[in-house]
Amino acid sequence: MKIGLMGGTFDPPHIGHLLIAEQAKEQLQLDAVWFLPAKLPPHKQSTVTSAAKRLELVRAAVRDNQDFSVSEIEFERETKSYTFDTIRELKRRYPEHAFFFLIGADSLVSLGTWHRSEKLYKEIEFGAVARPGSRYLIPEGARVTAVDMPLLEVSSTDIRQRVARGRSIRYLVPEPVRQLIEEWNLYAT
Repeated sequence: MKIGLMGGTFDPPHIGHLLIAEQAKEQLQLDAVWFLPAKLPPHKQSTVTSAAKRLELVRAAVRDNQDFSVSEIEFERETKSYTFDTIRELKRRYPEHAFFFLIGADSLVSLGTWHRSEKLYKEIEFGAVARPGSRYLIPEGARVTAVDMPLLEVSSTDIRQRVARGRSIRYLVPEPVRQLIEEWNLYAT
């Protein structure tokens, strides 16, 4: 099987994440997309929402799509989650699968700074999704396939700010995610 991997903090997951996954699934001819929420993201000092709640938000976001699922592999570690380590472990557990790591094209610029990046390039191919204002600057040695998608300016930061200001996030996040945000009183100040 060809599996797309979508890592992230997902604080919260939104329609942009789902659109990226769907477009990558179609264009890269993937059989499934696995969402990999980071328990302890290495690039952030802290998250707004607990890891357990972010995991539940991702589950709620993908539950209506049979081709999407959530992996808890990064929750098995008590230390920061590095993509290289996660990919190696997934390949060990599922040697019959071919994996693609889905990434925003704007993140390609910093890919060389990722933990063990040169070895990561040998481990996995990347599906790079264009974001508004980004260009494909592919690091030497990285295997990258472009994924086109409609440009959609939505971010987790904007969603958190909207909630804090009492503004609607309807249609920016899946309805089950919106309901959990409201129920748990997330992001309100």
